[in-house]
Amino acid sequence: MRLSAALVLRLALAGLLVAFLTMPQRFAPLLRPLTQNDAPAIYAQGDLLGLTLQHLQTVAIATAAATLVAVLLAILVTRPGGRDFLPLSRSVVNVGQTFPPVAVLALAVPAVGFGEAPTLIALFLYGLLPIFENTMTGLTTLPPAVMEAARGTGMTNAQRLWRVELPLALPVILAGIRLSAIIGLATATIGSTVAARTLGEVIIAGLLSNNLAYIVQGGLIVAVLAVLISDAFGTAERFAARRAGQGGRKG
Repeated sequence: MRLSAALVLRLALAGLLVAFLTMPQRFAPLLRPLTQNDAPAIYAQGDLLGLTLQHLQTVAIATAAATLVAVLLAILVTRPGGRDFLPLSRSVVNVGQTFPPVAVLALAVPAVGFGEAPTLIALFLYGLLPIFENTMTGLTTLPPAVMEAARGTGMTNAQRLWRVELPLALPVILAGIRLSAIIGLATATIGSTVAARTLGEVIIAGLLSNNLAYIVQGGLIVAVLAVLISDAFGTAERFAARRAGQGGRKG
């Protein structure tokens, strides 16, 4: 089976990322021209692999929590008995977009202290809106003929939701989760300002020491992770669309 050029490129990118995280000193000659006054080219105040895994863990927890809440809210407001809650639900999920993440961090620190907790709160609030809106779109734009056929087979409301509506809406929901995860991946870097262990630690260290090599390696790791995660979600969306018989339906 022949691999596409895009897949080969992504695999090469993933391989380079793994190599850099596990053997960063091998790449020091490439980054040394970005340093001044014989400053170190590779961030050595913490383990890059450990920081990357902690960064991903923080984003994964926040995205999973946002997905659970946003999808449940979207299901609620698309049921006949829950439509009255749509304005309230929209107000809730818009909180993260109303306040910038830095402001959320500043408000959360006095309540929960420094560390990972305020970062999780900020990422959770910031990730709600795209998942909620995409789930709403997916559940309210289902083919009428399919829904009528499901009713005609005698399915209960719960059966239609789990067997028909959610599977058909899944590609659009996954697109919302992908957007939320990518936003969270970038936004998590500011968590290091409140002592969270993220890749922002590398970037901030570079800014404080005027070391461009630190800034570049921190930024590139986040950028490569974003590309790889986006690709993974894109593959999942296409697979879900084929399973649902939608071809290339997009959200």
